[in-house]
Amino acid sequence: MGADLAARLVEARPDLALIGLHGKFGEDGAVQGLLELMGIPYTGSGVLASAVSMDKVTSKRLFAEAGIPTAPFVIHKDGEPEPRPPAGFPCIVKPAAEGSSVGVRLVREPKALAAALANAHQYDVVALVERYVRGREIQVALLDGEVLGTLEIVPMGHELYDYETKYTAGLAKHLCPAPLEDEVRSRIEDLSRRANRVLGCEGATRAEFLLENQTEPWILEVNTLPGMTPTSLVPEIAASVGIGFDELVERILAGARLRIPRRGGRS
Repeated sequence: MGADLAARLVEARPDLALIGLHGKFGEDGAVQGLLELMGIPYTGSGVLASAVSMDKVTSKRLFAEAGIPTAPFVIHKDGEPEPRPPAGFPCIVKPAAEGSSVGVRLVREPKALAAALANAHQYDVVALVERYVRGREIQVALLDGEVLGTLEIVPMGHELYDYETKYTAGLAKHLCPAPLEDEVRSRIEDLSRRANRVLGCEGATRAEFLLENQTEPWILEVNTLPGMTPTSLVPEIAASVGIGFDELVERILAGARLRIPRRGGRS
């Protein structure tokens, strides 16, 4: 995707757009806004839901207001004095609006905080310093707001499920469905649906949690454009409940539409 995207869309004249982008300009509402302006129906969440979900500060505030557990945090803007982590050390430092664990660091002691903040600010002028939740990585796939299933990611030899672990073969294994007690599973699935509604998400989404002490789920984020290769998490979860890749794509395509009403036309 480049600066000529609008021109390419004019030339291609697509009936609809199946969005499969990641990161800034793809997940944050920018492309969604362009498609709205051009009148091209598209899959996934709308402009506002995409922007809010990508912005961890805003989404975490909405989660907290809705009673959805999310780790305490403080905001740090580039150039400001070092903040005090809300629960001391260790803590997590991350950019406010990035995906795929880009720029995320586990900070174990005060002397490492400055470097972690500088690293995060390479990707965003705003960073979060967050309470470190040591727990199991639980992923929940949703389609049109309904839970498809769960999956646990077990990092192999890494304490943190970071960028390297996500994208290096053999550094993590998947347990699908996630081995959870019924009560815990029900709680996480309910929180996933609530988080999806709070943010206004649509289409295929993935809610990410850390499960502390085997019973306490903390939401990390809702991913509005989860990976959609045949080996990605949402297709893997869908396959575990009998929804093949082709069927999953067709169901996502069926939800393509414009979100902003057109006067005298259809949305």
